[in-house]
Amino acid sequence: MSLLRLSPLLLALALAACDDAPRFTQAEPGEALSGGQATVQRSDRNAYSLPSANLSPERRLDFSVGNSFFRSPWVIAPSTTTARDGLGPLFNTNACQNCHVRDGRGHPPAPDDSNAVSMLVRLSIPDQPYLAREIERIGVVPEPVYGTQLQDMAIPGVAPEGKVRVSYDSLTVTFKDGHNVELQRPTLQITQLGYGPMHPDTRFSARVAPPMIGLGLLEAIPEADLLANEDPDDRNHDGIRGRANRVWDDAQGKTVVGRFGWKAGQPNVNQQNVHAFAGDMGLTSTLQPKDDCTPAQTDCLAAPNGDGQDGEKEVSDNILRLVTFYTRNLGVPARRNVDAPQVLAGKNLFFEAGCQGCHTPQFTTAADAREPELAGQVIRPYSDLLLHDMGPGLSDERTEFAANGQDWRTAPLWGVGLSETVSGHSRFLHDGRARNLLEAVLWHGGEAQAARDQVLTFNAEQRAALLAFLNSL
Repeated sequence: MSLLRLSPLLLALALAACDDAPRFTQAEPGEALSGGQATVQRSDRNAYSLPSANLSPERRLDFSVGNSFFRSPWVIAPSTTTARDGLGPLFNTNACQNCHVRDGRGHPPAPDDSNAVSMLVRLSIPDQPYLAREIERIGVVPEPVYGTQLQDMAIPGVAPEGKVRVSYDSLTVTFKDGHNVELQRPTLQITQLGYGPMHPDTRFSARVAPPMIGLGLLEAIPEADLLANEDPDDRNHDGIRGRANRVWDDAQGKTVVGRFGWKAGQPNVNQQNVHAFAGDMGLTSTLQPKDDCTPAQTDCLAAPNGDGQDGEKEVSDNILRLVTFYTRNLGVPARRNVDAPQVLAGKNLFFEAGCQGCHTPQFTTAADAREPELAGQVIRPYSDLLLHDMGPGLSDERTEFAANGQDWRTAPLWGVGLSETVSGHSRFLHDGRARNLLEAVLWHGGEAQAARDQVLTFNAEQRAALLAFLNSL
């Protein structure tokens, strides 16, 4: 029987399942435009790499120049290529695009990969009260020798910090109808340590590169609208206790609301880029003026840098401005098949399970957004950008500012249906353990446990409908 002939039944199943659930019988006005007027009309392998649709031709020139610095490799200093020199001494990759291939999603290393590339490992040790000021500024206590991030590559004459490998154990989850899904539980392995043993209480957190789309729109959501969804005491008794992370703003020199990163550890797009340049590629900037070397790494400290003769940092203020403009204005792809009966059935099931409790469907961006094209847009990111306890199964046992080991920021779902088309794989969650969207759903616990348990009651037709909806985003 075809999906088309099944779709009325699917819709009936979704609508009858819960009297209190929203009843979507047709697409909402403008629903296909996930990024408002900035939405791009592409669904091919380059769907994540286009400028906001409402960006003027003049402003697209800055977008293109920023793209060139995002895509092209940086080189070791000294070099005749003075605009792009200063790579390292320690680094994970030599170009932003290597992690965010076609501005898409990273993945864990394969067994035969020499470097992790699009997955990095955060490091820290348990909080120390006497380092309260340092914790306030960087959110963690660094591992004393290796810092806050393991860099598995280095320039000649400097030892890489180590190598990253991932192995997996199997975990079987069974649906009510008897359907089994085999999940993969990862085990992180750090080998070939270049600077001796780590602190015995080191905490590790594997992080794959997230997709780059819609960052400027997320940045433009009014802070008050994010905070309106906080409910740390569960006042409405729905089991969901979202809260904003509070993080350090380097430019303002104060604590603000976090939005970006797997634990919402960065406050804005510019600072996210600054810290990625510093940690991932060893590139200095005005806000991060020193290389990512610890006192124990003497060869790293002694290596040449790419600073200009007048003290300008390796990533000049102008290059940073252009890269930030580019990353703010990567458009969000339009949704597909929003009126399809199976997609509408899946949308009803999504709401029936309560997934919208964290994956907030819609916001309107501020009128005074940093870029005028991103202002006043009705957007549909399906995220509240808040921290939620996702249970022990996803815990990395590592704090980050106000986030504990089980806390993760709600991942935006817009564009998720094009992940495999763009990135060439369908790995999801912070460490890429989920090999498809259904596995990602089944790893949800903690505040999402009730939603996950509801999904486990879905039969084959309902599962197909839910996935059709997610793949339409």
